[in-house]
Amino acid sequence: MKIRKPIPMNPLFYYYYGVKYVDLELPKAGDTVAVGMSGGVDSTLTALLLKEKGCRVIGVTMSLWKGDLPPLPDGTKLHSSCYGPDEVEDIAQCTKLCAQYGIEYHVIDVKEQYQKEVLEYFKAEYRAGRTPNPCIRCNSFIKFGALLQGVRQAGIEFDYFCTGHYAKIVRPEEGLWGTNLRPAMIACAADATKDQAYFLYRIPSETLEKVRFPLAGMTKKETFAMARERALTAAERPESQDFIPPEYFDYLFADKPSVPGDIIDLDGHVLGRHRGIEHYTVGQRRGLGVSSSRPLYVHSIDAERNLVVLSEDTALTACGLIADDWVWPAGAVPQEDFDALVKIRLASRPVPARVERMDGGSFRLLFSEPQRAVAPGQSAVLYRDGVIAGGGIITRPLYAKEL
Repeated sequence: MKIRKPIPMNPLFYYYYGVKYVDLELPKAGDTVAVGMSGGVDSTLTALLLKEKGCRVIGVTMSLWKGDLPPLPDGTKLHSSCYGPDEVEDIAQCTKLCAQYGIEYHVIDVKEQYQKEVLEYFKAEYRAGRTPNPCIRCNSFIKFGALLQGVRQAGIEFDYFCTGHYAKIVRPEEGLWGTNLRPAMIACAADATKDQAYFLYRIPSETLEKVRFPLAGMTKKETFAMARERALTAAERPESQDFIPPEYFDYLFADKPSVPGDIIDLDGHVLGRHRGIEHYTVGQRRGLGVSSSRPLYVHSIDAERNLVVLSEDTALTACGLIADDWVWPAGAVPQEDFDALVKIRLASRPVPARVERMDGGSFRLLFSEPQRAVAPGQSAVLYRDGVIAGGGIITRPLYAKEL
């Protein structure tokens, strides 16, 4: 008898705040399902599992690559990425698989939208001294935005849109924050090692009504095993690790000259020169070009004065943060302060926080334990009972002396 190993429990389920949710129904036999396909193992297996279930599956791939970055020197090995010349290979992989299994397949051109909403945003944020998250931006504006708009404009009708993300869609049993609203919401995957809910928090609730994630209850190991049982070549392909190959970063920012400036410490002493603030991010240690008898890190970036500020590691610890540009399920903004778990980046450990409303739509979060390297531009995502309660863009960290 085959014994199934337990899924690593997601710590975002450890705290209970009293809200109960029901899982929304997955596609069933006879339903028409559009599946976002990238050529990777997750989306490929998703399409095939739905086909085996008796759904009418339509594969759709978003075309992003404009071919606008120059070829790299011979022998340079590119990192696998979402935006890059390997898109041609991805589309060929999807075309072949869909033909093999009798799946209708379409490529949707979203190049211009991606250029504007993701690439230009990415550059503008770094040049403003912030640390952007292009994957979050892409999910809300492109993958679950422009792609679906393009699918509908192509006359393709569907009951559900599915992807290979590790998350799930749920609905609260009671109205949110004392209202009658019971929207579709994003819940975490059971497997903490692959949970991708953080990346999805800005997708509107009305879009989520037709979105489903069939791999929510699986581990990555199980996904690979099932893909290999079906002899899927996608199981042997490398997964995308970057939004754009690091080898192309300098090319991406070559549209404007970098502006060098001073590197200083917290007391204002000049330690050296930087080559442009877009090359630095909060918490960075390597590549600073500063000689010191002790380890130094990027503490903050002052875009107005074109300064990179360094400190020792202990000075990076914050007691809280302020965030704006919040997204709430169904637009239901909490009217009272409340408690939640918060993640300040994908890889950070969730910690309890007090969430306090401020004037102008901003919220202040006070951590139960200090957090390191809170970076403006990143997302603070709130969780209650393993479900995303909302999220915003970090404006600045709060330090003990401010409280």
